[in-house]
Amino acid sequence: MGGRSRLSIVAIFALMAFAVDAEADVRFGIASEPYPPFAWKDATGEWVGWEVDLMNAVCRRLKEKCSIVEVAWEGMIPSLNGHFIDVIWATMSITDERRQLIDFTDVYTNTPNVLIGLKNGDKEISRAHLKGKVIGVQAGSVHVRFAETYYGATSTIKIYQTQDEVNQDLTAGRVDYVALDALVADTFLKTDVGLSCCELKSALPIDAKESSPGVGGGVRKDDPELKAKLNGAIKEVLTSGECNAITKKYLIIDVCGE
Repeated sequence: MGGRSRLSIVAIFALMAFAVDAEADVRFGIASEPYPPFAWKDATGEWVGWEVDLMNAVCRRLKEKCSIVEVAWEGMIPSLNGHFIDVIWATMSITDERRQLIDFTDVYTNTPNVLIGLKNGDKEISRAHLKGKVIGVQAGSVHVRFAETYYGATSTIKIYQTQDEVNQDLTAGRVDYVALDALVADTFLKTDVGLSCCELKSALPIDAKESSPGVGGGVRKDDPELKAKLNGAIKEVLTSGECNAITKKYLIIDVCGE
C-alpha cells in the first residue's frame, strides 16, 4: 500500500475517533500496534501498560478530560499536525529530524537501545562481525536511522511495520538480529517464544549524532500552552513518586524521567 493511501486511512480513523469523543479536551495518540510493556490492549480490548498508566496520571494533574486515539505509527506526526490528535504519546524518541516537524514535552522516559538475536552465545556486535547479517527494525523508530547509519554499509537492514512482525521473523530465522528498546526486548525475551529462541546480545554503540535525549510527548509547534501544561503535569508525576509506583507494576528498572 502506498504512503499517500496509508496516511489517508490513518486520517479517516483519527477523524472517526474524534467524532466519537468530540468533547475530550486532550486527545492522546497511541500507536495502534501493540508495544508492551508500554502500551497494548488486554483481553477486554482496553488499553493498558506503563505509558497508559502514566498518561492517566498526567491527565489527573491536567484536570482535563482525556481520550485515547489509535493511530498507525507512521501516521502519528501527520495526525498531530492535522489536528486529529493533540499529543503523541507513543514512546516517541526526541530527534532533531522530528523537531523540524513538531515540538516535544520534557523527557518522561529514557531506556537503552539493544540488539537481540538467536541463541548461540555470540555477543559480538561490531560492524565487521555483523557483515552480511540481516538486522530487523520497526518502521519509523530511531533504530532505523541508527541501523542504516552504523550497520548499513556492511549488513542488510530489513524494516517492518510492527515490532511483533520483526520478532516473528527473528524467531523464524529470517533476520539475524533485531535493534529495539531494552524494555521491549526484555518483555519479548521473557515470553515462552523469546525464552526458547533468543538472547540479548549487547547495548547498541552510542553515536552522538544518532542518539536521543529520551522520549517525550509530541505536540504541535503552535500549541505552547498545552506543552507548558503537560510539562507541569509530567514534572509532578515524576517528582511525586507516582511514576516509580507505576513502573513497579510493569518493569524491574527505573525508567522515569531523563
